[in-house]
Amino acid sequence: MADLSQYIIPNSTEVALLDCQKAFEGLSNEERLYAHHLAQASFKGGLIVLFQTSPESPGIFLLLQKLFRAQDPKELSELALLVGFTQEDVDGFLIYAAAFYGNMGNYKSFGDTKFIPNVDESKVEKLIKSSKAYKQDPAGIETLWSAVHKRMFSLEHKELGLGDKGISTYYSANCDEVDAKIAQEFLDAKEISPYNTRLFKNKNPGTGEIEYEVRLASVESSNADLPGYVFGETSFVPKELGRELKFTVTRGDYSPLIAQVVNELKSAEAHAANDCFVAVVNKDMSAKFSNLVNNAERLLAHLPWPVEYEKDKFLRPDFTSLEVLAFGGSGIPAGINIPNYDDIRQNEGFKNVSLGNVLTSGYKDSKVTFLREQDKELYSKYKIQSFEVQVGLHELLGHGSGKLFIEEEPGQFNFDKDAVTHTETKEKVTSWYKSGETWDSKFSTIASTYEECRAESVGIYLCLLSDAHMNARFVILRVLIEAGEDLVKIEKVTGEDGNPDLLVLLDRAKIISVGKPAIGAFLRKLQDKASQESDVEILVVVQSGAKKKKMYAYYSDVNDQDEPKFLSLRSIVMDRKQPRKLFVQHHTYIEDGVVKLQSYEPSPSGLIQSFVDRFPSEDLDQVVSQLWEKEKPFY
Repeated sequence: MADLSQYIIPNSTEVALLDCQKAFEGLSNEERLYAHHLAQASFKGGLIVLFQTSPESPGIFLLLQKLFRAQDPKELSELALLVGFTQEDVDGFLIYAAAFYGNMGNYKSFGDTKFIPNVDESKVEKLIKSSKAYKQDPAGIETLWSAVHKRMFSLEHKELGLGDKGISTYYSANCDEVDAKIAQEFLDAKEISPYNTRLFKNKNPGTGEIEYEVRLASVESSNADLPGYVFGETSFVPKELGRELKFTVTRGDYSPLIAQVVNELKSAEAHAANDCFVAVVNKDMSAKFSNLVNNAERLLAHLPWPVEYEKDKFLRPDFTSLEVLAFGGSGIPAGINIPNYDDIRQNEGFKNVSLGNVLTSGYKDSKVTFLREQDKELYSKYKIQSFEVQVGLHELLGHGSGKLFIEEEPGQFNFDKDAVTHTETKEKVTSWYKSGETWDSKFSTIASTYEECRAESVGIYLCLLSDAHMNARFVILRVLIEAGEDLVKIEKVTGEDGNPDLLVLLDRAKIISVGKPAIGAFLRKLQDKASQESDVEILVVVQSGAKKKKMYAYYSDVNDQDEPKFLSLRSIVMDRKQPRKLFVQHHTYIEDGVVKLQSYEPSPSGLIQSFVDRFPSEDLDQVVSQLWEKEKPFY
């Protein structure tokens, strides 16, 4: 039976204000109008995340919006107490709603784990049927509740995943990994990027044959000719299957919501300036990052791979520190390297953004676990500054470094295939990316965590020297422990509360002599496989015997076979786990032609109210509802 504590949001979860007021006040009204419409586009586009999280998320969103539009969090809390809620129940319901809004769905954006209300279903139903929203529209609220309540409280699909591994709305519920591979082969053959697509599998009622539909997100929904794209029905023979299948490529997925985004962008265009952002520039921090960019080529030379494994020319990016005004999506990162398209990053260039108020709000006054008191003091003193450095190195030199070896056209390579050798075996490189193949298509399910591990390792390596992320950090921890010489140790202790606890001990005197070589060797192996997309996995000898395993799979595995027996430590870590902060964002609105900034208290109620104010119109509810109805037959 599942441990329910891992699938609820603790009432103690902190909510922080993502403060952008000072930066916003420095804008002219013309710039504010530009920022406002971009923010509206961001948040309206963010509603698409509901559909990409779970089948029930759009319905839960509609239900919460109707409840809190009719009665604000304070009024609904008072009603809850009258119908039998305890204060703890009230807090649990509010934090569930706040977390739902913060993640744009009922799965955590960092970890992909489902969360359910920490209140009895019968109590929630009683509250809903006693609410003002129910009295105003009993049939509508009853329909919503009937459609979502089972999945809202169910842990049948505890994780996001494909097939029997969880739930994924990027695929219809009847798809599995075999279908995903067939579809990827089709996309590669037709040179269609998998970004912004979804896959739906149907059985033809007449022939009984399996047919696939690939949906492309766009405003335009017709299948009129578009240069470079294949629309409509087409036949395809996958190599593994050896028989013909029918694929239909359509566009217009999420069309009504994307149309809303486009309308806001058109409104923003009238107020556009070349140097204005929806997030406002932090000039002091941006100057520091600009200095990092200026020294990037010198720092790249220190990375532990040959020059042939680095891009032919470092495309100097813009690196800016921003104060976020609006982030419409599932969880807010501390830094971003854009765009996501590897071919653009490698051949055209990229942009790095550090989201400064996310760093300061997220790390402010946070509880520190698993460190000795003397280490806690050092960590607390430098955590924000050091994380700023790590974000800079991670985004600029992590995601921005390393070359992918590509056969761009038959016989035409972006590297010297007769001279470049494997960094570990010293033999000639024998594998590379073919035209149309991408990082994501070749690395599949480990693409994100592998790349985050590579970027994080670059940051650590250069520092020393100074939600894929947690898996990456676990891998790096194992590498450092395996380096030996007591560089990193984990000790079991008894905490001040009398319960089991852990201490992570780092010997700072050995960072240069032991830590740097270990991370360097590991990073070189990561880049070797990344560059070549080699089918020949790098193998490592497992500590507990002579058996060899694939390197990344080995370091990712949580087991009790090898010291320090991480599987046994997991229960202690989970008992001491601190909930991730939720962020409440400002809301902008226009009054008499002037853009105003609405701030909220950093609490579950404040976060909830921000969404009520942000989406006041029931017209948008209709758009979400219509799209949701279209999705239902597939789940």
